[in-house]
Amino acid sequence: MTPAQTPPTYTPYDGSSPLFTIGLSPLDPERWFEPDENLAFELAEKRRLVAEHGEKVLQAEADTEDAQREVLERLANYLPTRHPEIYRREGDRIHMAGQTVDLADETMLPLHRAGLLVQDDLVIMRRGENGWRIAAAFLAFPSSWKLSEKFGKVMDEVHAPVPGFEGGSRNAELINRMFDRLQPGNPVKRMNWSINWRHALYHPVSLPADVVRATPPENSVIRVERQTLTKLPMTGDILFTIRIYLDPMAAILTQPDAQNLAVGMADQLERLSIDEAEYKGVSRKRAELLALLRQSQPAFAEPQKTLAE
Repeated sequence: MTPAQTPPTYTPYDGSSPLFTIGLSPLDPERWFEPDENLAFELAEKRRLVAEHGEKVLQAEADTEDAQREVLERLANYLPTRHPEIYRREGDRIHMAGQTVDLADETMLPLHRAGLLVQDDLVIMRRGENGWRIAAAFLAFPSSWKLSEKFGKVMDEVHAPVPGFEGGSRNAELINRMFDRLQPGNPVKRMNWSINWRHALYHPVSLPADVVRATPPENSVIRVERQTLTKLPMTGDILFTIRIYLDPMAAILTQPDAQNLAVGMADQLERLSIDEAEYKGVSRKRAELLALLRQSQPAFAEPQKTLAE
């Protein structure tokens, strides 16, 4: 079974969401989660990854049970109400996309049950003396980071490798302030994107340099992250969600607005500093990517093979 290939849902690489900016905007509560035609495939992937990797994708501090249950209850109420065509609840069971989650199954952590309802990864942030830390997470689809290396760390430590976001930076201070000021009922969202060299939802580490060098730029994959932050009213923790979309470059360059998408993406890649390009994993291939993206409009009109082909 493979995910469906459709036109891109979000295109932050068109210049609307510049890289290495916080870029928060209000989230419509009615659009908290956005299940699509890949729901069955991605839920099955989550089940497989938990069975295969265990604590590499699912960890929780012992005293986060209340927050986990709050997340589970909110999702269990929201999903059948907002998406009744996909989610059907019968007592303690929710059915969707050919799968069933037993909300009362105490053999699984509440966050485990919650994570099997949606395509998004779920991360619970908790405020401590040193700041907001990752206290619980169901992270099936990481973007070049490992839960084992970030779990229990505060935001300054989590973002330490990100250029311009290290502890003491203006961006780090803004993030901490934003977390402190987030209020229940006023969720926010942001977009992020990067370029990968394989079509993989589970992407905890970057590929070796020789593999990247050997991959043609037209075979790259744009990895889009739709992130949301919601303050949980009962526990005061914050639920951070991450939804991953994988858009093959070859498919993007055949869209009706391919030229605008390509120009927007090229402009952003060109503006990256050396450190930013290295962090995003494009430093070795930036020139090739820019050459592809700067092609004239007629070149975009030519059919190109997708990764699946």
